[in-house]
Amino acid sequence: QVQLVESGGGLVQPGGSLRLSCAASGRTVGRYGMGWFRQAPGAEREFVASINNNGGVRNYANSVKGRFTISRDNAKNTVYLQMNNLKPEDTAVYYCAAGLVGSYSYWGQGTQVTVSS
Repeated sequence: QVQLVESGGGLVQPGGSLRLSCAASGRTVGRYGMGWFRQAPGAEREFVASINNNGGVRNYANSVKGRFTISRDNAKNTVYLQMNNLKPEDTAVYYCAAGLVGSYSYWGQGTQVTVSS
C-alpha cells in the first residue's frame, strides 16, 4: 500500500503562485510514476501533470504548460507541483496519485486551490 497526503493548497489571487506537495509513505515510492489531477465543482477529474519514477519524463496538460512544473524528491518520498501565474480556472481540488505502467492505483484525499481576487 501507498499512502499519499497532499498539502499546500489555499486561496491565491490571479497571477499568484502556490506549491503543492504530496508526501508518500508505504512501499518504496521511488518505483512509482506520480501524477497530479484536479477536479473543479461540477466537472470531471482531469489530468494536470505526471512524472515518471526517476523524474526523467514529465507530461503536462495543455492548459497548464509553461505555468506548472512537476518535480519529485525520491529521498524525501515527495512530489511537488509548482503553480505559477494562476488563473481563476485553475480553481479545483488537486489530487496526487501514484501508479505503475500508466495506471494510477493510489490517490490522496486532495487539497483545495482557489484562485480569486
